[in-house]
Amino acid sequence: MNDSSWGAPPHAGPQAGAQAGQAGAPAGYWGPTDQGTGQGYDPGQGYDQGQGQVPGHGYVPGQGYGQGQVQGHGHGPGQGYDHGYAHGYGQGHVQGAAPAGPAYDAHDAQQTRPMPIVPDDVPEYGGDQDDDRGAARLSGPLFRDGTSRDGTSRDGTFRNDTSSAQPLPHAAAPQNPEPMPDAPQPAPAPQKKSAGRDLGAAIGVGVGLGVVIVASLFVVKAVFVGVVAVAVVVGLWELTSRLQERKGIKAPLVPLALGGAAMVVAGYARGAEGAWVALAFTGLAVLVWRMTEPPEGYLKDVTAGLFAAFYVPFLATFVAMMLTADDGAFRVMTFLLLTVVSDTGAYAVGWRFGTHKLAPRISPGKTREGLVGAVLFAMVAGALCMQFLIDDGTWWQGLLLGLAVAASATLGDLGESMIKRDLGIKDMGTLLPGHGGIMDRLDSLLPTAPVVWLLMVLFVGSS
Repeated sequence: MNDSSWGAPPHAGPQAGAQAGQAGAPAGYWGPTDQGTGQGYDPGQGYDQGQGQVPGHGYVPGQGYGQGQVQGHGHGPGQGYDHGYAHGYGQGHVQGAAPAGPAYDAHDAQQTRPMPIVPDDVPEYGGDQDDDRGAARLSGPLFRDGTSRDGTSRDGTFRNDTSSAQPLPHAAAPQNPEPMPDAPQPAPAPQKKSAGRDLGAAIGVGVGLGVVIVASLFVVKAVFVGVVAVAVVVGLWELTSRLQERKGIKAPLVPLALGGAAMVVAGYARGAEGAWVALAFTGLAVLVWRMTEPPEGYLKDVTAGLFAAFYVPFLATFVAMMLTADDGAFRVMTFLLLTVVSDTGAYAVGWRFGTHKLAPRISPGKTREGLVGAVLFAMVAGALCMQFLIDDGTWWQGLLLGLAVAASATLGDLGESMIKRDLGIKDMGTLLPGHGGIMDRLDSLLPTAPVVWLLMVLFVGSS
């Protein structure tokens, strides 16, 4: 312990120091040691000469004197007194041999202050009553022997027993200060909703495509069939390219492109029977074409090829089959108008009023309010188209047709979004500014084509 922990008795005067000088060793007490070692200034009836060591277990309650090192092992309880002056051994464990500290003369020892007796019921650091550990550690020199956090005592002597330091029972640990409340932040300005695309470019491209489609549709039907075949081939190229880039799947493009174009022409020339036959031969060509490469990945490649053949050209064949009727151009126009109006209604209502997500894991931008808008817009457009464009058509049939188109267009859009999410891409291509690729425009048209063809046949016949 240092000079602030263990005090010398008030009547230990210069005579004790003189006797110590005659004995050849300075009188006093030992300096900083391990916890509770009890080396104190013990004036009394005589002194042990030399630097002796008194090993022992427990504590030494007798009238021991000496300038040696008291090595203790075990427990040092109790408040024993050496000749009635020094306060015996402190509470705690006596661990190991303690290095001898500097000796002081008796007149220096008289300057120290007596150490208060520590009660037995002081809780160990970290017990149930020590809730504010951080505050206890951050407080000042609250240790019994006056040792600071870096092991230096108040008299400047270094101590290496920092593990023995314990807070005084009467030293109240300061409470953690209340955190200062954050300054009120200004509310962020509401952000303007954005479509996420170049709206001007999208409108321009859409108008251009519409002009090409309408011109080919009402001038020469065969030209429109060629436009559909070209769109199918480009869509197949985008799909197979993304599959190979993102998944390493090599769906054979050559048989798919040739078979896809043949399917569209066969559907227009021979109807549904021609479309099925062309699909079967396209699938067979995919299986054979892939055999020219190593067998590794054969199954996934041909599976992707068959999926692509059904998804793009076969569904597009129903558009060509609608064109074979007497009012085929108006049927195709109704199909295109209802799909575009459905998408436009979903976008307009969803952008303005959309708050509830429709399928957040598939397409976070779609809302339930947008779906309601798609249904309403498509039903109104369907009633007008069936009443004024389709021979023998009625408005109520148009309502049902618009409802079916809104549902199929939404499902087709979600299906395409599912594919793109699996591939980890936003758009299938970059061919159409503001729209992405061809497949990004065919996503809602392809699954809607067989729905419109079937309902038209049911309502007004195939001719």
